[in-house]
Amino acid sequence: VLLVESGGGSVQSGGSLRLSCSASGETYPIHCMGWFRQVPGKGREPVAGFQSDGVTEYADSVKGRFTISQPTADTVTLQMNDLKPEDTAMYYCAATPWSCSDLVTKFTSRGDGTQVTVSS
Repeated sequence: VLLVESGGGSVQSGGSLRLSCSASGETYPIHCMGWFRQVPGKGREPVAGFQSDGVTEYADSVKGRFTISQPTADTVTLQMNDLKPEDTAMYYCAATPWSCSDLVTKFTSRGDGTQVTVSS
């Protein structure tokens, strides 16, 4: 599966951004599509995931501010509101045949990432 992200950019604290991810190519049964982020020198941090059964998962740090949705079977979007400087990171779209709780460690497809920068 090829995953392509769009969106991202630079905003001031309190601003909003919307990320999108589209899947194409040879597919396999995907159970979860979602996002994780990474800052240079640090590990991957799960952000949000959308399972094929409709279950969504969010990191505690983004609950109430970020919303993940799946408008089509091969697209996920991440609406990010009230952004904070600590949200600054490279955001990656990923997919896995396992649950969203396994997205960061068991993804089988990953996009190239899109940078989100939040200034104070």
